[in-house]
Amino acid sequence: MNEILEKEYFNNTVLEYIIAASIIVFGLALLRLFKGSILKQLKKLSEKTSNTGDNFIVESIERFGIPAMYYFIIYAGLNYLELSVKTQQVLRIATAVVITFFVLRLLSSTILMLLQNYIRRQENGEEKIKQLAGVMLLVNLVIWILGIVFLIDNLGYNVTTIITGLGIGGVAVALAAQNILGDLFNYFVIFFDRPFEVGDFIVVDDKMGSIEYIGLKTTRLRSLSGEQVVIGNANLTGARIHNYKRLSDRRIVFTLNIDYRTPLEKIAMVPGIIKTVVEQQELTRFDRAHFATYGDWSLRFEVVYFVLNPDFNKFMDIQQNINLKIYEELLKKEIYFVTGFHVSLAPPPPPAENPKKEDIQDKTDTEKKITDSEEKAE
Repeated sequence: MNEILEKEYFNNTVLEYIIAASIIVFGLALLRLFKGSILKQLKKLSEKTSNTGDNFIVESIERFGIPAMYYFIIYAGLNYLELSVKTQQVLRIATAVVITFFVLRLLSSTILMLLQNYIRRQENGEEKIKQLAGVMLLVNLVIWILGIVFLIDNLGYNVTTIITGLGIGGVAVALAAQNILGDLFNYFVIFFDRPFEVGDFIVVDDKMGSIEYIGLKTTRLRSLSGEQVVIGNANLTGARIHNYKRLSDRRIVFTLNIDYRTPLEKIAMVPGIIKTVVEQQELTRFDRAHFATYGDWSLRFEVVYFVLNPDFNKFMDIQQNINLKIYEELLKKEIYFVTGFHVSLAPPPPPAENPKKEDIQDKTDTEKKITDSEEKAE
């Protein structure tokens, strides 16, 4: 038995191979036990807390720690053996690659978690988190480029040439893609400054619509007529933007043109009627109603009130109710509108009554008597 255990194959005895295999098997068994019991309990405990930090730690152990430990257990078993120089070199390179891979993934996940926690505390944070994909794409690109350069340097290669090439290539790309890089930079301006978000209704110059998507280069709007409008991010950050989604109070001004023939006492009643009508509507705040000026063909009243809701359809419903109610109340008071010069909405005067036949006969007899009296006098 001892002879079999002491036999050498590739500079290692059978006993050493058995010990190396035992290290690997025993280590994998312990790791599997840890994952199936301890880690599962830690996950349940972290889910009971309101803090997201412990959830992230447990998730990171499961995603990165466990796979890395699988490799290092196998590495420990192989390292127990006496390996050739070439095999040791391959094992060293593999170890460096594995360490770099898991460290970069952990770093990327940590940055993503920090950004999500930062954005989640803002207004409509969950909606903003959906826009993190573009930012993380660039963050991951930078992380992986630096990580690969660091890995190559640790493997003993000269990275000066690579860094110089990246610098020259970066300048060439920057010159060739100034507009693209400008839009890319302005994407970060939009992301962190938040002048608008997905779902906001904005007006940019002569374009208007609801934000559908904010990309690395362009932002897409859905216009009122249905088509999609694509605008470069650089154009958006350099333009004056009206964001109606963030409208808190909508100030409304409208005028009424009243007939000049309306009596003075009824003219004085108009502001009070308007104030009562406006205050009867929900989500409104009355400001003023005045006989503002004498128009060319009407007495002009100016009305100002606020709608305490940014929704345009809601405003139109309120305005319609106000218009109908004002019209009803003014008709009750026999106060009429004027739509143009000598064009009054007042009802025409009633026609004169036709004289009765007896009245016509009496009038004729009277006129005849007068005529006879005049003839006798002559």
